Amino acid sequence: MERISVFDIFKIGIGPSSSHTMGPWRAAQRFLKEVKLELVASVQVELYGSLAKTGVGHGTDLAVQLGLNGDDPVTIPVEAVYPTIEKIKHSKTIQLDGRKMIPFDPEIDIQFHMDQVLPYHSNGLIFRAFYLDGTGVSHTYYSIGGGFVVKEGEENRHTDVKLPFSIDKGDELLQYCVQTGKSIPEIVYANELMWRSPEAIRKGLLAIWEVMKQCIYKGCHTDGILPGGLSVTRRAHPMSVKLLEGRKYRNVDEWIAQISRGGHTFQQILKWVSCFALAVNEENAAFSRVVTAPTNGAAGVIPAVLMYHVCFSESFNGDEDIIKFLLTAGELGSLFKKGATISAAMGGCQAEIGVSSAMAAGALTQCLGGTPGQVQMAAEIAMEHHLGMTCDPIGGLVQIPCIERNTMGAIKAITACQIALESDPEKAKVSLDTVIRTMKETAADMNTKYKETADGGLALHISVNLAEC
Repeated sequence: MERISVFDIFKIGIGPSSSHTMGPWRAAQRFLKEVKLELVASVQVELYGSLAKTGVGHGTDLAVQLGLNGDDPVTIPVEAVYPTIEKIKHSKTIQLDGRKMIPFDPEIDIQFHMDQVLPYHSNGLIFRAFYLDGTGVSHTYYSIGGGFVVKEGEENRHTDVKLPFSIDKGDELLQYCVQTGKSIPEIVYANELMWRSPEAIRKGLLAIWEVMKQCIYKGCHTDGILPGGLSVTRRAHPMSVKLLEGRKYRNVDEWIAQISRGGHTFQQILKWVSCFALAVNEENAAFSRVVTAPTNGAAGVIPAVLMYHVCFSESFNGDEDIIKFLLTAGELGSLFKKGATISAAMGGCQAEIGVSSAMAAGALTQCLGGTPGQVQMAAEIAMEHHLGMTCDPIGGLVQIPCIERNTMGAIKAITACQIALESDPEKAKVSLDTVIRTMKETAADMNTKYKETADGGLALHISVNLAEC
């Protein structure tokens, strides 16, 4: 199977969707590298399946424009997203890769094929370039979830990297832990060294946490209505203000210190965890910078649970726990990607919130002293109680019910962790591999209308009049 780094699971980028925004954005960037840019006279983009049906709500049309324009989701200033889109719209031109200006009218040159699905995956898109001499070229890509993109013809291509611990299933990971006496994050770290230096791993993981932390902080300090036409009111800010009871702070670290001070009731901790998750996904819905974990629609679960550990665990051990948490969570996410899917267009919301909750549950269990068996047990429990969850976004926007579902995923993760820590994994009736296989079968059985199409569930029963994103 494919070899997946933790840094493939956790990607820094722009909301609101890893499969509908990040993936198409990356596909556009790749397309530009595969054409003769100096000869291009015009380009067109065709969106299929779920990318067409919920593309406007998810910002797919915006993402492909930004990608073609030479902007990068990691580095583009958040405040530049909408002005760039407006400039393209009104000028009817686009600067390919930031270097070559050509005519481009989004209303004509981006086509939505609502009733067509390409063969390999529901999230398909075709880029066409027309050259000055009258010839042209087209490339088909699939956004397969979590920001991962494959080009048609490369669907089964795997990397040749040789890892010291080749892991495709949870049982294999447990066997390595038994054989070596290493913990799960130690096994994962050994594999990561095949891609990066120790310094790069540490720096990269702490940078991921910094983006998560800043996203929570920003979401807890931003009021107003989310864009898109649903008129969803932000709730993280007023909730955090009420919880802090007027206490003052100057920056994110002092803010965390204020939250961490003792005396919290059970209800207050529950509210804080929900507040953290709301903050991230409100930012995600506002086309702000988030970390795909393992998707954007589920980007709030892991930061919320990690922030819970930072603020409320007596055993929190600083940067070492941050690294341990992310290494563990990343490996669990890769197991789900290999054995099932992390794409809501293929598996419903169980593939997003369910997977993120399982990742967070196992990672928290690791940081709280759990054994490898207990880590996997926590992940299994969290996923078991998300099986069959549908993806039915109202208006195709990553807002209702997506934002609130992150709070539920975070709370379930913490609960699963606590159950696993008090349990003997040798007596477990359901293994992590079993629940991953079950999730895959459930995804295959699920009606297509519940797979990120906005054709079923809540999306059918709430009438909306969407403004342009």
